[in-house]
Amino acid sequence: MGAFKLGKMTFGSLFKKPETVMYPIETKPQPKGLKGHIVIDVNNCIVCGMCDRNCSTDCIKVDRKARTWEINPFACVQCGYCVTVCPKNCLAMDPNYFPVGVEKTSTIFEIPEQEKAQVATKKEPEGSKAQADQLVKKAIEQPDSPETVREQDEQLQRLLDLMDAEKADRVKNALAK
Repeated sequence: MGAFKLGKMTFGSLFKKPETVMYPIETKPQPKGLKGHIVIDVNNCIVCGMCDRNCSTDCIKVDRKARTWEINPFACVQCGYCVTVCPKNCLAMDPNYFPVGVEKTSTIFEIPEQEKAQVATKKEPEGSKAQADQLVKKAIEQPDSPETVREQDEQLQRLLDLMDAEKADRVKNALAK
């Protein structure tokens, strides 16, 4: 009985397109839902540190004073949790893998300063998104203390209130775990 299955598989593969490709010359398209690596949009990042605090493998490091965002791609397990908790949607999962490297190094991104003069001239109504961003920036400039952490949590709650309800619920559920 096994010989018939083997024969059917063998004859079937004679008339199909081969599954393998000549790799360096041509590549296969990435399957839908593949999680290759994390990418960051540095222009939207507010250096809040939510991704750093919620990373289960501690592969992300955020330095607020130096305004840097660092990732160790060799420690990352591509769970995508940091993408879920990011309040500014500046993180995303790119389906392509990192190119082959010779040594294990971290990738460091410098987050540019937001234009302070432009933010200072705008007067937004109480509870607006721009005001919440200003509060987060103010908290970033201050050293970490219990009061600062409490203020940051309140500010992030305000940001959650301004977010899309579905995304805010996902972030709240993720933080509750």
